[in-house]
Amino acid sequence: MTQRVDLSAVMDRLALDDLVTGYATAVDDGDWPAYRALFTPDGRVDYRGSGGIEGPAAEVAEWLAATMPLFPVRQHLIVNRRVGFRTPGGFPATGDLADVDAAYVNPMRFASGEDFVCGGRYAFGARRTTDGWRLRSVVVDERWRRTG
Repeated sequence: MTQRVDLSAVMDRLALDDLVTGYATAVDDGDWPAYRALFTPDGRVDYRGSGGIEGPAAEVAEWLAATMPLFPVRQHLIVNRRVGFRTPGGFPATGDLADVDAAYVNPMRFASGEDFVCGGRYAFGARRTTDGWRLRSVVVDERWRRTG
């Protein structure tokens, strides 16, 4: 492996880290135009694993805009990211597709003042585009929650 390939892989990993962080920040800030801009035109989101909906990213953004005011305080902490690169035909060290598996903890507060905390795993699918890496899929797998 050459130094150029190593640097390219590092740069892709940093770009994917920015993409996932941008996702968390957009949801926490309620910035739905920024949320939509993170996705490819055919991007899809599946929040059914946490009691939400599944569909095209633009439709899910509308649902989030209507739902998230229930939680005026929210913070997504997305950690333990595992990145894998691939091409449509296989799994080389680098490619134009990436899968990011990450754990999350999401403390929120209802408008009533009651705390709500949940955690689980995200599966992010990303594609390299002319505008950089974009999400083509997001799937949430909530594994626990606590209220009170």
